Formats: sequence, C-alpha cells, structure tokens
Amino acid sequence: MQHDYDEDGIVYVAKPDLTNWKNEPSVADLKTNYTDALEEHQRQVTIIDKYLDNLEGKVTFKVKKGKSKVVPKTIRKQAEWRYAALSEPFLASEDLFKVSPTTWEDKEGAIQNELILNNQMNTRIQKTKFIDEYVRTCVDEGTVVVKVGWEFESEMRMVEKPVFEMRPIQDDAIAMQMIQAGQDPVEEVQVGTEEVEEEVILKNWPTLEICDYNHVILDPTAKGDMEKSQFIIYRYEATLSDLKDDGRYTNLDCIKGATRPEEVNFETEEQPTFTFKDKPRQKVWVYEYYGMWDTDDTGIVKPFVAAWIGDVKVRMEELPFPDKKLPFVSVQYLPKRKQNYGEPDGYLLEDNQRIIGAVTRGMIDIMGRSANAQQGVRKDALDAANARRFEAGDDYKFNSNVDPRQAFHMGTYPEIPQSAMLMIGHQNNEAESLTGVKAFSNNGISGDSLGQSVGNARGALDAASKRELGILRRLADGIVQIGRKFISMNSEFLSESEVVRITNDEFVEIRRDDLSGNYDLKLSISTPEDDNAKAQELAFMLQTTGPNSDPGEVRMIRAEIARLRKMPELAKRIEEYKPEPDPLAQKMQELNIALLEAKVVNERAKGAENEQDIELKRAKTATEEAKARDTHSTADKKDLEFLEKDTGVDHEKEMDKKDFDRRAKLDEKAADALLNKGQEPQKTPEGPENDTSFLEEFNL
Repeated sequence: MQHDYDEDGIVYVAKPDLTNWKNEPSVADLKTNYTDALEEHQRQVTIIDKYLDNLEGKVTFKVKKGKSKVVPKTIRKQAEWRYAALSEPFLASEDLFKVSPTTWEDKEGAIQNELILNNQMNTRIQKTKFIDEYVRTCVDEGTVVVKVGWEFESEMRMVEKPVFEMRPIQDDAIAMQMIQAGQDPVEEVQVGTEEVEEEVILKNWPTLEICDYNHVILDPTAKGDMEKSQFIIYRYEATLSDLKDDGRYTNLDCIKGATRPEEVNFETEEQPTFTFKDKPRQKVWVYEYYGMWDTDDTGIVKPFVAAWIGDVKVRMEELPFPDKKLPFVSVQYLPKRKQNYGEPDGYLLEDNQRIIGAVTRGMIDIMGRSANAQQGVRKDALDAANARRFEAGDDYKFNSNVDPRQAFHMGTYPEIPQSAMLMIGHQNNEAESLTGVKAFSNNGISGDSLGQSVGNARGALDAASKRELGILRRLADGIVQIGRKFISMNSEFLSESEVVRITNDEFVEIRRDDLSGNYDLKLSISTPEDDNAKAQELAFMLQTTGPNSDPGEVRMIRAEIARLRKMPELAKRIEEYKPEPDPLAQKMQELNIALLEAKVVNERAKGAENEQDIELKRAKTATEEAKARDTHSTADKKDLEFLEKDTGVDHEKEMDKKDFDRRAKLDEKAADALLNKGQEPQKTPEGPENDTSFLEEFNL
C-alpha cells in the first residue's frame, strides 16, 4: 500500500499497489536508496559547483576597497579550445555511425541499421545541439550523464480509403487462362471510397537528454561502472497536465500539493516564490527510479522503473527497454579510478588561474594607483595671475628664479616589473603542459620549450594530439553505447516499416524484423591533426605515382584527400567524375587500334605463310634425306660386294648355291625313283666323300 499527504501534510490516504508483483517495492524502500546516496551526491554537487565557479572566473576571495578584483579566465580559455576540437570530429561527417555485421547473415541488417541510425541522428535528434552540449558538459563538469529514452505519440484520424469489390473478368482470353490454371476468373475493382478511423503515428523515435548533475543520483556502489549500477534516480520538474498527457502515470488525482515544503529548487536551493493556483499547471518534483528489485520474491533481481511524487507512487512497471539495462550513459573527461565522476581540466588549472589572477591584479593595482596624465606645477613657479592663464590653456609667464624643466611634472604609468610578466608566462606554460592545449601565445607549447629541433616540436604536438585523442575516444565510446541502445529500441519500438531518406530521389524501406542481430558499431570520427597528416601522406603518394599512373588510382587518392579536407561534395564528384573523351583523340585512338589490328592480321598471315614454307621445307628435307639414304645404301652395297669378292665370300656363296641346287635335284630324282619302283630309295649319305655329282661335274 502507498500513502500521500493532503494539502496540510497530515492526513494519509491509502492506495493499492500498481502491479501484481509478489514483492512490489514501496515508496519508503525507494526513498531509502535515495537518502543513502544523497550525501555523496551533494558532496559531488559541491565539487562540480566549484569547477563551474572557477570556469566562469567568479571571485572567491575578499577584495579590499580600491583594489582590483579581476579574475583571468584561464580555465575558460583552455575550455574554449577544447570545445571545437572535440565536437568537430563528430559533426564533420554527415553519417556519424558505421555499422558492420559480425556474421554474413547480418549484412543486410547492418546496412539498414546504419541507415536508420544516421537518419535518426540527423533528422529526429538535433545532432549539432546535442553534440555541443555533450562535449561542453563533459569539458566543464568532468562528467556527462545522458538519459536515453523513446518518444511515441499517435492520434486517431478519419482517413479516406478505397473500397474494392470482386467482379468477373471481362476479357475472355484472360478468364480462360485463369480457369485452365485452376483460378477463379475474378478481379478486384475499386467501386468507391469510405472514411475509416485509423491510428496515425506522429512521433516514434529515440530521445537523448543531457542530465543536470543536480538532478541525477548515481549508485555509489557502482564505482565508475554503469553496468554494475543497482539504481539510478532522476528527478525533474513537471506539471500535472504533462504527466496526465504522458499516459504512463497514475494516482495523479491523489496529489494534493504541487511542491512539498521540504522540496526546494535543487539548482538554487531556494524555495519557489511563485506557483500556479490551478491544478493542471501546478509543478511537482517527479522522482524516477531505474534499478533492480526482487519483484517475484525469488531472490533474483529484475530491472524495473518506478516514479513517485511526494509519498505517492505514480508509476511502477518492468523496464520497458529491450536490452534490460538502465537507460543512462556516463562518460568521464579525466577518469578517476573506482569513481562515478571524473575531473575536468579546471581541476588541474585551479592553482595556475589563482596565481595568474594574483599577479594580474597586482599589475592592475600598480597602474591604477598611478597619476597617469596628471600634471604637477611647483608652487613658486607661477604667480596667481599666470597660474590662472596656465589652467585656462593660455600663454603664461613663470618666475625667473625657477627652472621650468623642474617646475612642471607629467605623471605616467610606471613600468611593470619583468618578474611579473615572467611569472604569468611561466604559469601559462604550466597550464598548457598540464592540459596539452596550445594557445595563441609566443611562449606556449612549442619546439623551443623542448629544444631547437624538428623532432622536439613534433614530439610536443604529438603529445598534445594524443592527449586530445584519448579524451575523444572516451566521448566516442559514450556515443557508441547510445547507438547500441538505439539499435535495441529500434528493433522493438519502430513501426512495422519505416522509410528512410537516403538521397533526394531514393528511398529505402526498413523492416523492423531485420534490425535485430549482432553488429559492430563504430563512429566516423577523427581529429583534424590526424586527417591533415593522412592528407599529406596521400598527397606525397600522389606526387610519386608519376605521369603514367592509372587515372582511376589517382582519382581514388584525390577523393580521399578531399574527404580528409572536409570537402565531401568534392570527394563525391571526384569519385563519380568521368572525363569526356576528345573527339580528335578518340578518332586517333580508333585509327591506331585499326592499324594495330591490321598489323596483327598481316603478321598472322605471314605466320601462316611461314608455317606452309616450313612444311614444304620439311617435305624437301625428307626427300633429300631419302635420297641420301638410297645413295648410302648403294654405296654400302657396292662396298659389301667388293669386300665379298676380295675375301672370297662371294665365291663361297656361289658354291653353296650350286651345292644346294645339286642336292635338290638328287632329292627330286630319288623321289621320282621311289614313286616309280614302289619303294623308298636309299638315301645317299651326305658328305663330300659320298657325293659323286661333284666328280661328274668335273668329269672325274
């Protein structure tokens, strides 16, 4: 149960719980966390107030009458240099976010998320205003806390929509085709219009709010890690009419007083002097509690959001954000270990500003107390009549016994001691070395302070740029966390389809179902120093490419240089530029190509002719080789015949031949005799001793 005060703060009125949770937290439970964290919060508020006083140069010391009370804004001067250097990298590119898929399946979703994120930052959120406030708050206060939310507004409107009716198709051919395809030969025809009531979405996009350090109470146990925060309380002032119009708050009729007596303006710590008498415009302090609670009484906490006004609970529900994380992002300018809040440059420059202020006030007092431009006259130099003439600006006569060079004196400003100027210069150098900010001074961060060399000067500037880049990375990480929350909310809260303008004539439809997935979110940011260094390197590469380099490669390098020089339109024109060909050059190129083609044809013909000549020569060569072989064979044959005759081999062959013929004849005769007598003739033993034909041949 919950209670609220009446107008006198005496009578309690019991109200039922707002949920059906087993363990719904009461206002007392929520206020306990608020009260316990308030002491540390007030201590941090005092510290930040001091930072801002030093930034604005407010006098924090007693000033004697007639003395200077000037406070030089050394801290503000350093901060002014920081603002543009840190905000420009975020605003230089039209597309702030770059989304990359972690798997190939998420490629299309990554492209769509990138389109809708950049569209929301450019059209739904005042990006320039937000980034400037984001950077300035972090630089001035040392910590910036951003509240991420979602704004939705719709209304019911009468919309005229067409009325359709199914009618038979008049075209017989089409009707026959549909019948053959198994379809009914009917078509949808508009027969009129009607007005229907439809919900029209007026607002449906994420919101960002830079929280006032007076109104956001962080969990002291988080120790600088917002992911481990068990609660964050955000308080703001609103009218009852605004709360009713929001639609998320209940029990508003139980609120009797607009502002409780113990509730004051947290920025001025003064009670309000003016209040509205009518209830709808009465302003109340609303406390929104985002945190973790064991709502089911199971020992496991779940994220939820609650709100109370005075002692009345006006909101209690589960955390509506899909990522189930507290909708706050915190960024520290100069981080402090295990602390929720960081430090600004003003914390480092406080002593330097005081010393510079003390020396400056001393110099002003020296000059202010002098009789500058006042003229003194010795008493006995002029008589009464000439004194009046002197004061009137007329010619006068001075006494003869007085030297006029000693009688008249003109007051001037005294010389400022060099020690004072050296002290101010030393403190300025010290301030610049602490913050890494190079100011417009002759003796600030330079190569002379570290030695007369190019390397020392480069080292000083590199150290300053690295310091600035470190701060920029922390700011960029905060924007990345905001982008991740946007992605999760877009996948849940966007309407079924959103149309995002890409160019003047191209539209891409974003499906809500395609927005869920795993993505790597990056920012398109860089410092001017880094961009300038890259542009110089690319320019040097362009100089070394030579005149015969590929035009496409040169155009690509030039486009990148233009992009780094913050000229996106020129970069796009360079990338899309296609030079118009010169007609004469084009004709010459065509003729050269034709000439080359003719030469190629001629060379191919010569090659074919040469191939035929080669075949003919091969045939002639084979013929000559055959003739040579025949000649060699004839010669070898003659040599063999000569050798056989010379060695008697020829004679032996002739004798063997005759002997073979003789034996063949004897065998023939024997065969004939055998046939004639019917018996087998007796073979004559072979051998020269039994061969009588040899004797018959030689008549022996």
